[in-house]
Amino acid sequence: MVKYITIVIVCLLSNLIEIYSKTIEVCPTCPIRTLQDASKNAVPGDTILLRAGVYTTYNYIANLQGIPNAWITITSAANEEVVFRGQSTAIQFSDPAYLRIERLVFEAQTANGLNIDDGGTYETPAHHIVIENCEWRNINATGNNDLLKLSGVDSFLVRKCIFRNGSPGGSGIDMVGCHFGIIENCRFENQGSNSIQSKGGSSNIIIQKNLFVNGGLRTLNIGGSTGLQFFRPQGINYEASKIYVYSNIFVGSQAPIVFVGAVDCEVVNNTIYKPTKWAIRILQETTEPNFLKCSNNSFINNIVYIDNSAASPTINIGTNTLPETFTFSNNLWFNKDNMNWAGPNLPASETNGIRNVDPLVTENSEYGVSISKSSPVAGRGKEVLNPTEDYFGNLFNSPRSIGAIEINPKTVNNVAKSIVAQFSLYPNPVSDYLEIHFPEYPVNHNSLKIYNVLGECVTSSYVPSNEKHMFIDVKDLPPGIYFVCFNYFIEKIIIQK
Repeated sequence: MVKYITIVIVCLLSNLIEIYSKTIEVCPTCPIRTLQDASKNAVPGDTILLRAGVYTTYNYIANLQGIPNAWITITSAANEEVVFRGQSTAIQFSDPAYLRIERLVFEAQTANGLNIDDGGTYETPAHHIVIENCEWRNINATGNNDLLKLSGVDSFLVRKCIFRNGSPGGSGIDMVGCHFGIIENCRFENQGSNSIQSKGGSSNIIIQKNLFVNGGLRTLNIGGSTGLQFFRPQGINYEASKIYVYSNIFVGSQAPIVFVGAVDCEVVNNTIYKPTKWAIRILQETTEPNFLKCSNNSFINNIVYIDNSAASPTINIGTNTLPETFTFSNNLWFNKDNMNWAGPNLPASETNGIRNVDPLVTENSEYGVSISKSSPVAGRGKEVLNPTEDYFGNLFNSPRSIGAIEINPKTVNNVAKSIVAQFSLYPNPVSDYLEIHFPEYPVNHNSLKIYNVLGECVTSSYVPSNEKHMFIDVKDLPPGIYFVCFNYFIEKIIIQK
């Protein structure tokens, strides 16, 4: 069997063609002293370089837009700390596009740390946003205030960021009407209401390989409650759909996983450790006519390690929901305080569930939990298309382990390792033609296939020997998440119209 390497790197980060560009320097003693002023002079391809210092002004920036081959980058100088401190909100971007934000620190705001919105134009969302290696800490607020607020943002990536000490009434990341995004390799600590909330018609968002420590009342609020006037687009009849929660670790919090008015969402291969009240909640807060009830969600291959505080019940089910439509499979449920615990009373029958067998998980301050190499979860997971990688980026075995960490992961083929960076797709998201660059590696009689999220092959193309470059027509494929499979590679793409 061919072993695939999952790249899962959005091409938002690569293959940008260099054009004429300039660097705009900002510092407390420079001619340009604020980000807002610097943005007035920025054009596609420019970099706004912030030098070390504490910036205390409010920055409102409208229509800061790069283009597909010339993004605008806002970053700090290498090895220099740039802190946005205080104010109601540090930065508000209205209707940005093709914008990369990296290596910035936000602290002590009284409303939201960083706010990105679509300017109220639901038909033209903010889009193509990358936020990487940023930190939010110690917000100076107590109400419904968020560290990172996204409203009407499509095609985005949040990666390798830290969110610490959020508002008691707010979220680490709050999304209203956001679509086609990835949140990965982030760390959330001591949040208030939520670590991540996705509502208001949010869909097609992957939340993967993150660590949540005391992530709030509802660590992942998959859905929520939104005024209908704020839905993006208007007329959507669910709070959240196609939210994919893969290979995350949850330590503490009142309820790590909460489905609220959510449909067709997946929670697969995660580790939940010692929640304080419930492991899962199934709720419905929006009950307008024709609004879908919380239904048809999946909970598969997860470790749920609890004590008596979360045993009665482990799953909290509210009214106006359809919990019997949920899919439960191959989860391990363990109560460390009661060796005779029969397991949770699930609202639907579970296939191949494991009840009250110790998974040999212990708390670890660096990455949440550790798991013994002799854990009984090894090889007990259901075979699924996604995720392909565990919390540490190791490939899942076949058969895979239950939980976020693969037991005794296999070594990746060294040849595949050396060429992985050479296989690339552009653009991503894509709407018409997908451009593919193949590695400097002999290829003989291979096919390139594209699969949908159900694992169905939707197109197949022959790749001639030693082919280096080709285009694939995807205009007729419906919008959504797909997987391009070729030789040793699987790459996730998003098709949007």
